[in-house]
Amino acid sequence: MAGKSDFTEEEWDQLRKGATGAGLLVSVSDRSFFDSIKEASSFARYLVDARDDASQLVRELASEHGTGFGALATPSEVNEAADESLRTAVATLRAKAPDDVEAYRAFVLSLSETVSKAAGGGDEAEAAAIERIKTALA
Repeated sequence: MAGKSDFTEEEWDQLRKGATGAGLLVSVSDRSFFDSIKEASSFARYLVDARDDASQLVRELASEHGTGFGALATPSEVNEAADESLRTAVATLRAKAPDDVEAYRAFVLSLSETVSKAAGGGDEAEAAAIERIKTALA
């Protein structure tokens, strides 16, 4: 099992930004104020729960603070950065920790789906965001 010490700072940042970016991607796909509050709470709870995951990689990613995105990041900036970070993260894992690729994918997808369901089950925009995440993780 790989952990933070197995990656460069840049690689770790991409792994973290991919995971958190996926959750943000779902959240910004439908910008309702009250939904955003519910989604942020769900996002945070999921990360706390993931600190007990069987995967060291997931535990350490879930323990990180911050999203890697600025507070003023626009939805289009989140979209582009999340896609790129997810693709880079998967490529890094394939090269350095192939046994952790599936754990990372499962973590990212579960986080995204949790955020989507937080405000009543998700809509078409959120479903499209999750499909986009699945494509980036492929």
